[in-house]
Amino acid sequence: MVDEQQRRPLRPLLRRGEGHRQPQDLEMLLGAFQALSEPLRLETVELLRDRELCVGELCDALAVAQSKISFHLKVLRQAELILGRQEGRWVYYRLNVPQFARVEQYLAELRCFSPMVPPGSRDGGDP
Repeated sequence: MVDEQQRRPLRPLLRRGEGHRQPQDLEMLLGAFQALSEPLRLETVELLRDRELCVGELCDALAVAQSKISFHLKVLRQAELILGRQEGRWVYYRLNVPQFARVEQYLAELRCFSPMVPPGSRDGGDP
């Protein structure tokens, strides 16, 4: 169990140097992490790593109904993690790489600029 001293609110984690992240950065990060927290959406992202796919191809690969994949694609689109391209009556989806780069940059900054304590070192236990 995590005690109160080990819990940190979200805001301090978003500090960078003397400044703070802008509210739109915070909303983008929250949206991206929320979108990626669902296993089917994460599987969808994995499928889109190599090439763009249409809804039918995603349905076949994931063995889910079109309505279900459409809902999850909407969440990924709202988080701007994927983009759609209309070709005739089909929409082909691909990763929005610059958005993933922004999330990656946040995580890299968190690792570089935040004092991280190895697990177990606060109580003197083994890591």
